[in-house]
Amino acid sequence: MTDLFKYLSQRPYPGRGILLGATPSGKSAVAYFIMGRSENSRNRVFERTEDGIRTRAYDESRMTDPSLIIYHPVRRVGRGLVVTNGDQTDTLRDYLLSGRTFAGALRTREFEPDGPNWTPRISGLLSPDGSFKLSILKAGSEQGAPCLRYFYEYEAARPGAGRFISTYEGFGGPLPSFQGEPVELELPELSASELAEKLWGALNEDNKVSLYVSVDGEETIINKWEEQK
Repeated sequence: MTDLFKYLSQRPYPGRGILLGATPSGKSAVAYFIMGRSENSRNRVFERTEDGIRTRAYDESRMTDPSLIIYHPVRRVGRGLVVTNGDQTDTLRDYLLSGRTFAGALRTREFEPDGPNWTPRISGLLSPDGSFKLSILKAGSEQGAPCLRYFYEYEAARPGAGRFISTYEGFGGPLPSFQGEPVELELPELSASELAEKLWGALNEDNKVSLYVSVDGEETIINKWEEQK
C-alpha cells in the first residue's frame, strides 16, 4: 500500500481531498482538506455545525465570490457520514433521508462550472457498518461536457487501510483532474488529533487552508488562519 503522508508530501496541489478507511484496530477514519491558490480560496476556515462542519470566510470583507467555496463539507445523515467538496453534500443528504441512493443523488449533479479547470466534484459516504463509497464527477472534454461520473464501492475498509481521492493531480493549465481508482493508502493507529497533525504536516505549506479529521467519532479541525493569529 502507498504511504499516506509521503503521497501527500509529494503533491504540492491536490486541491481538495477525501480519505475514508479504518485504523489497524478497526476504528473508522475520515479526513477532508482544502487547499487554495487565490486569495478568495485561501480566505477560509472550517467550523463545526450541529451535524458536521461548514466552510466560512475568515475575513468577510475580503470574500469576493462565495458560490463554489462556501458549503458544508461534512454532514451526518442518520448514523452515516457524507463528505464532499461542494454543495452536493446537501443533495446527498436530502436523497439519503428520503430513502434514495448515493449514486442517484450524484446523477443529478456534475463538475463545477469553473472552466477551463472544470473542477471535479468528489464525494464520499461512510456507512455505520464500515462500508463506504466514493465518487468523482469530472469533465469529459476541454469544453466541459459531457460529465463523466465514476462510482467506487468498498464493502468494508481493511484494518490499517484507506482510500483517497482528490480533485487534482497537481499544477497545470488547466489543472489536471484526478485519474483512476481512489488510491489505497496505509493508515496507522493514531487518534484524530495525531492523524490530523501528521496529515497537516504532509500538506504543502503554501497551499493548505483547512483540515478535518474524525477517528471513531473523535473530531479535530486545523485552520491555517487560526495558526497564524
